[in-house]
Amino acid sequence: MSFFPAYFNLSHKKILLVGGGYIALEKLEKLVDFTKDITVISKEFSSNFSSFAEEHNIEMQERLYQEGDIIGFDMVIVATDTITLHKAIFEESRASRILVNSVDDTAYCDFIFPSYLKRGDLTISISTSGTSPALAKRLRAYVEKLIPANMESFLQEMKSLRKTMPKGKERMKFFEEKTDKFMAKYFK
Repeated sequence: MSFFPAYFNLSHKKILLVGGGYIALEKLEKLVDFTKDITVISKEFSSNFSSFAEEHNIEMQERLYQEGDIIGFDMVIVATDTITLHKAIFEESRASRILVNSVDDTAYCDFIFPSYLKRGDLTISISTSGTSPALAKRLRAYVEKLIPANMESFLQEMKSLRKTMPKGKERMKFFEEKTDKFMAKYFK
């Protein structure tokens, strides 16, 4: 079964990341685009991971994961190479309904990380539901080349205009026409 595509507002969510190596760093790099309320637990941290986490003021606890560590978190990402830990954390999360992502093991996932590109308020994500992350990554790179460099400024203009116009059919028509003109310049 495929994963349902959704975008979460993480601004008031507490995230736990278990792991401190290369794959955990990849997940952390994505998470900091959306929140800084992240705690990391790992028996050890790579130097690259530590540098990045310190640069972004991420809390790091150098120790083994212990049962109960997920309490108080909204979301848990398990990025280790210990499948038994992935399974244990996933099973522990069932009682508390905490969402879990187990890297490279969709059997222990409530959600997955898509490949995505972010330009200001624009976020485009691509997923193969874990079947081929490599394909999702290549497709994202392809789509990224299609996005105009001024997309962020266009979206900021649209955001400002939306605040000044009352809702209704005229507003909807105005924004559709403005968007069509913008798109016509870049997407032929």
